[in-house]
Amino acid sequence: MTPAQHPLLHLLNRTSLVLQIAIGLVAGIALALFLPEAAARVSLLGTVFVSALKAVAPVLVFVLVAASIANHQHGQQTHIKPILMLYLIGTFSAALIAVAASYAFPSSLTLVSNSAELSPPGGISEVLKTLLLNVVDNPINALLKGNFIGILAWAIALGFAFRHASPSSKEMLADLSNGVTSIVKLVIRLAPLGVFGLVAATLAESGMSALLDYLHLLLILVGCMLFVALVSNPAIVYFKTRRNPYPLVLTCLRESGLTAFFTRSSAANIPVNLQLCERLGLHKETYSVSIPLGATINMAGAAITITVLTLAAVHTLGIAVDLPTALLLSLLASISACGASGVAGGSLLLIPLACSLFGIPNDVAMQVVAVGFIIGIVQDSAETALNSSTDVLFTAAACLADKPRS
Repeated sequence: MTPAQHPLLHLLNRTSLVLQIAIGLVAGIALALFLPEAAARVSLLGTVFVSALKAVAPVLVFVLVAASIANHQHGQQTHIKPILMLYLIGTFSAALIAVAASYAFPSSLTLVSNSAELSPPGGISEVLKTLLLNVVDNPINALLKGNFIGILAWAIALGFAFRHASPSSKEMLADLSNGVTSIVKLVIRLAPLGVFGLVAATLAESGMSALLDYLHLLLILVGCMLFVALVSNPAIVYFKTRRNPYPLVLTCLRESGLTAFFTRSSAANIPVNLQLCERLGLHKETYSVSIPLGATINMAGAAITITVLTLAAVHTLGIAVDLPTALLLSLLASISACGASGVAGGSLLLIPLACSLFGIPNDVAMQVVAVGFIIGIVQDSAETALNSSTDVLFTAAACLADKPRS
């Protein structure tokens, strides 16, 4: 009997990957509840899975983007500009929704006495400076550190350079892209085991007790993200495609958002999103660029986190906020969120930047960051799920907008 004929492998190949992940999720929860000591020991499965995704993602993006641009034929249609516009509209609208929710359900914080020793950016100019330096980073260093801005810049530059190369060189790039894609598919097949390990270890080690004191704030954050995922984003997709958006929305949440929720890394979820785009039949020349680009700048969840936590600090300190200032905060949060992936610590470390708009001192702002880390077990997972699933959603919307209705 060959390995391909083994009954277990045959069953796995016939079973939906989403169903396998769901089984891994339920099994992880059950193990954490009934055998917490054993659950802590299976954390290695989750760590290996996330590490594998993070390892293949930079190489995949570099090779895939370069090969797609190099082999792009004149006259082929791409949708990068409308996708970029959707990314910006989605992020800004998420910040506005967070402002409205914070006005309607104001949150107060019990600020901790000791904040973590972290180094937030000093201003929006520093965020933009960091982005610019990431663009001109050494390509080897960018690959080693997972600097996707730098990886994209080099891949695009080499892709355009290879457009003038010989056909054999372009074919070599295409074969290399196919080879890396095959490795990525193999890694993604390990997702059920990875999710099992991640869920079991997280619930066994942290539980939910630490979140009780911050439940109101957490509900505002998650509520805003759910509203964006189920109301705001579908509305944007409908205006773009003039079709019922919910089948696509639910597919993206189920097949991209679910894995992103547990990996808690947009970069690690890039291979998952690329495979989903392939299954949806989207233009490879488009999604091979838009997905890694979205993992860098499409940050609706980060904009919500920055806005809600900043306004919670503002309300706690009794600072009055007028409408123009709230709109300015939304714009600042949107711009900052686009730079979140280029700043160590992600969206939480951009909160002091937003707090500076209201004159809140840095030591108080860093205490708000500490609160963010306390609720981060849920907040960061929900944020990543929203960010990553929206990358596929807006890419698909732009590609489907030009297709005639069946």
